Amino acid sequence: MIKGFVAAAGLTVLLTLGLAGCGASDEKGETGAVTVFAAASLTESFTTLGKQFEAAHPGSKVTFNFGGSSGLATQINEGAPADVFASASPTNMRAVTSAENPVTFVRNQLVIAVADGNPKGIAGLADLTGPDLKVALCAEAVPCGAAAKTALEAAGVTVTPVTLEQDVKAALSKVKLGEVDVALIYRTDARASAADVDGIEFPESAKAINDYPIALLENAANTTGGQAFIDYVLSADGVKVLTDAGFQAP
Repeated sequence: MIKGFVAAAGLTVLLTLGLAGCGASDEKGETGAVTVFAAASLTESFTTLGKQFEAAHPGSKVTFNFGGSSGLATQINEGAPADVFASASPTNMRAVTSAENPVTFVRNQLVIAVADGNPKGIAGLADLTGPDLKVALCAEAVPCGAAAKTALEAAGVTVTPVTLEQDVKAALSKVKLGEVDVALIYRTDARASAADVDGIEFPESAKAINDYPIALLENAANTTGGQAFIDYVLSADGVKVLTDAGFQAP
């Protein structure tokens, strides 16, 4: 009887240790393929976070689709396969009916992007009305465009842009290529391209700060991996990458 009891107890201990080991493996282990649709302004930060996530979860693979939040929301609603959606505004997140319990993870603010050295001497929004100045804005359906509209209205300034772009990276590119003199873009994008552009702060941007929500999609093919990626974005490591890039805590 004693031998049988000892054997049973030993088996119980082994099973307990085995289950504990499995739990640890799930926490930091393989999560498979994760598809993330994310706002264009998250490109640099999420690319870094994706690499860190893969290193922390051996065998996992994160694939990103970056673009304007409104376009990404349309793609998701039309059935594009995605596990996670990170939007540059709550409005576009609300448009995705399959988004589950969105969480605001960062905020972002506009700056005036000009060529390196600010050759036109731009100091604020009022300077964007010059007749010879070429201005690029994001389209109003895109979060950076909606924020620009709010900021310009707050300043009482009317601007006639020469182009309306579908995401913030496209607006930034116009400045970098010399196709426009200025663009209203996010502070984080100006910081990421500091070698080519200067970002000029302006007070009215405080009235047009964008909240960024992230959510698991209810039709996600990989709910475990998708939630694990969201958890990583919300972790201390994720927050550090995002704040180092210039994003603000929510």
